[in-house]
Amino acid sequence: MAPTPVRRSGTRVHVVSDVHGNARDLARAGEGADALICLGDLILFLDYADHSRGIFPDLFGVENADRIVELRTARRFTEARELGARLWAGLDGERTQVVEEAVRKQYAELFAAFPTPTYATYGNVDMPPLWPEYVREGTTVLDGQRVEIGGRVFGFVGGGLRTPMRTPFEISDEEYAAKIEAVGEVDVLCTHIPPDVPELVYDTVARRFERGSRALLDAIRRTRPRYALFGHVHQPLVRRMRVGATECVNVGHFARTGTPWALQW
Repeated sequence: MAPTPVRRSGTRVHVVSDVHGNARDLARAGEGADALICLGDLILFLDYADHSRGIFPDLFGVENADRIVELRTARRFTEARELGARLWAGLDGERTQVVEEAVRKQYAELFAAFPTPTYATYGNVDMPPLWPEYVREGTTVLDGQRVEIGGRVFGFVGGGLRTPMRTPFEISDEEYAAKIEAVGEVDVLCTHIPPDVPELVYDTVARRFERGSRALLDAIRRTRPRYALFGHVHQPLVRRMRVGATECVNVGHFARTGTPWALQW
């Protein structure tokens, strides 16, 4: 679906992150914009606000979803992993097939909802090997790469860093830093995870610090992009702050708000 034509000068870009299955609002996210940027986490494995939604409760029931959220929120990660292992063992070795089928169903709906043009990168809960099957004409996937939009250079780095949660697309600090380095100097730096700043990585509802990137923070200080845009932390202590010359913005939890963040110049 193409963005709705509007009469104005300049360029307007809408940015979303942490879509987590919200295909309905995603289909409207490009309206009034020249382009849509998606910073990842398309898939909904488990909704921490509504434990009945997502792949996990579909497979194992709401009671088990309640329990695993309780354990993770209490930072009892070992117990959460043990519970997960017992549940997955009950699938008789079909875990990969079952998960891929559920993910493919969501990806088919979500990629069909992307407007043209869309520029997207991966979140930590995404499964990059499956994306080529669903990317359509008009959607560009970037990771450790740059693109020009309306005369400004945008750099993209996807994925997350390794955590006790062990989500699907977590990579080493070294691999992540290499992608940041490959992007180099840009006007707008787009990532899934935030820079490693306490106010930006603390989730006030989950009551824990998520993992931000030190390499990303160092690059912001060194290369001074106009903006650093990211998501990942659903309820951050601070949504927007300056780091030197750079405006750092958490573009919001799109699964809940259904509203893109707008950048216009």
